[in-house]
Amino acid sequence: MNKLFEELQKNISFVLVCIAAAAIIIGLAVLAERTLLKGRLVRLGATRRTTTCAMLAAAAGLLMLFEFPIPFIAPSFYEADLSEIPVLIGAFSLGPTAGVVIELVKIFIKLVIKGTSTAFVGDFANFFIGCTMVVPASVIYHLKKTRGMAAVSLLTGTLCMTVFGSAFNAIYLIPKFSELFGLPLEAIISMGAEINPHITSAASMAVWAVAPFNIIKGLGVSIITMIIYKPLSGLIRRGVN
Repeated sequence: MNKLFEELQKNISFVLVCIAAAAIIIGLAVLAERTLLKGRLVRLGATRRTTTCAMLAAAAGLLMLFEFPIPFIAPSFYEADLSEIPVLIGAFSLGPTAGVVIELVKIFIKLVIKGTSTAFVGDFANFFIGCTMVVPASVIYHLKKTRGMAAVSLLTGTLCMTVFGSAFNAIYLIPKFSELFGLPLEAIISMGAEINPHITSAASMAVWAVAPFNIIKGLGVSIITMIIYKPLSGLIRRGVN
């Protein structure tokens, strides 16, 4: 815990950017619920909703501890996990705001248990890029709750995550990782070039490594969510007032 606080103090400006981005994402999710999804969401009692979000966040936080690389696609410091599955289940059941909250609490749980090995860049990336999948997917699903629409929503979420995640990596995350982790940008690019010779810059790394990485992760998470969502959503909705 002391080490975590030391990292927070050292990277305070980056942490403030993360807080601002989280506030914006939560605001957009709330706006979507009050406009596009007004009257469409399942309403749980406050206690049941809080308990459900907490349980799903705990499950997501634990899943985030089991990260794994995707060989031959991206450098080893890009690690995938299955923590978006509980987040999507919460967002599909309770709405995009619940999804964002679960995503945020998931990151806190992971940081408390494991700390950060990427100067918070990987943790922030996981939150922000995860939200770019979860929020649009849950909004689309709540407009028409059918299995076909669930598939469309998850594919759309994967596409959004791929586009925004790649752009955000190229513009901000890769240079920021280099700065905060004390690793020259050229060294990071060379790690990507060892996997794919087309990688010669942060932008090309986003195209040739980050984009396929997010596609594979998004499709994997989507398939598992499609399989397990229905039985789990039934358990959640038994608490409807």
